[in-house]
Amino acid sequence: MPALSHGLSRFRGEAKPPGPSPRRSRESMAMDSKASMFTHGARPARIALFSGNYNYTLDGANKSLNRLVDHVQRTTGAQVRIYSPTSPTPAFAPVGELVSVPSVTIPFRRDYRLALGLPAAVRRDVEAFAPDLIHLSAPDLLGAAALKLGRRLKTPVVASLHTLFDSYLDYYGLGGLRALARRRLWQFYGACDFVMTPTPAIGEELRAQNLGVQVRTWARGVDADLFNPARRSADWRAAQGFDPDRPVIVFLGRLVMEKGLAAFADTIDRLAASGPSPQVLIIGDGPARAWFQERLPMATFAGFLTGEALATALASADIFLNPSTTETFGNVNLEAMASGLAIVCADAPNTRALLRDGRDAILCAPSDPASYAQALLSLCQDQNRLRRMGAKALDRSAAYRWTEILDEVVDIYAEALDARASAPSRAEVSPHELRARTGRRAGLIDAQAAALSTP
Repeated sequence: MPALSHGLSRFRGEAKPPGPSPRRSRESMAMDSKASMFTHGARPARIALFSGNYNYTLDGANKSLNRLVDHVQRTTGAQVRIYSPTSPTPAFAPVGELVSVPSVTIPFRRDYRLALGLPAAVRRDVEAFAPDLIHLSAPDLLGAAALKLGRRLKTPVVASLHTLFDSYLDYYGLGGLRALARRRLWQFYGACDFVMTPTPAIGEELRAQNLGVQVRTWARGVDADLFNPARRSADWRAAQGFDPDRPVIVFLGRLVMEKGLAAFADTIDRLAASGPSPQVLIIGDGPARAWFQERLPMATFAGFLTGEALATALASADIFLNPSTTETFGNVNLEAMASGLAIVCADAPNTRALLRDGRDAILCAPSDPASYAQALLSLCQDQNRLRRMGAKALDRSAAYRWTEILDEVVDIYAEALDARASAPSRAEVSPHELRARTGRRAGLIDAQAAALSTP
């Protein structure tokens, strides 16, 4: 372990300022040297990742996790073994070595599965793998069992916070349990060594609990080669029957009620009452699709899209409306920003971390469809403002590139390993150098986010 922690941290270069990601060829050229530096004097690190949904249903969290695993394996040579529920019909092929764990479907969300903990056979597999670091991505039964196992094995435990599950309870008639659920979430994360939160605001809320856990920020990135204004297609718009001279309002995400579908539909109703029927595009699928289609019969439902098809559809819209208040980061917001769309969102902590009201977005009172409708109307009536706001959102997105974001996660892994290393290994790096290195790198994204939040 001592040599491993030093090996993982020593290859990291100086942190780079935000900017466009290097092209894949540059990454490929650097990969061999990074891997060589990492393995010098030590075997590659073994990382056990525990996920409630790694690839059986597509969502923002597992897209980020798969991208992280790919980055870690390519740039460090580390071996990542993933433990997650699986399905006979996964949404996409997993990155890394995936081990299935027992699970059952969730009654009110049958598209998701609940892991049933860590049975003996899987626990033995983890022990045989002998991870140097455990990464938990969900506070479920599997995560709790993996945390307990990590403590027994004396393995550093890092958690990434992707969802504040208590925010979903209102949509299922269980709002009275929110305070209890939030306390349980903080207890789970507080028992880990490090927690990576998607925004500084959530990190500060966790720090306020005085749990002793080390809190860092893992923001999300966007693939600017995929999501960009050049994907806009007049032919695609025409094929959907959209008027080329009128703005198209788009929703992107899973069609579940906690994504703000009711607020979106109410907003479109109010906008329609003020003038011509709005042009509305819905990208996504999910259990609430039938409800949403009945509620918005005039909308174009493109269904589930990925890759270039998704990027083209998104860039071919004009205004991105996201009234959801349950996001912890909002990957879809960032994809819309990179596509050059004008953004109208709920005024929530995750959107404030990304966007500035009145400059690169219009942030509205979360429970006020009239506020959303007024924002949409103002943009539809002033398309010069619409274009200016889209251009500013595009500029803003340039600070969030995956290579730099994921490099920071590797540094957090290294910090976790260094923190649990024995005294002899710390002699390899002076205490002053170690404090300066880990403090500077772990704080980079927090500093970026703070700088971005200023006018």
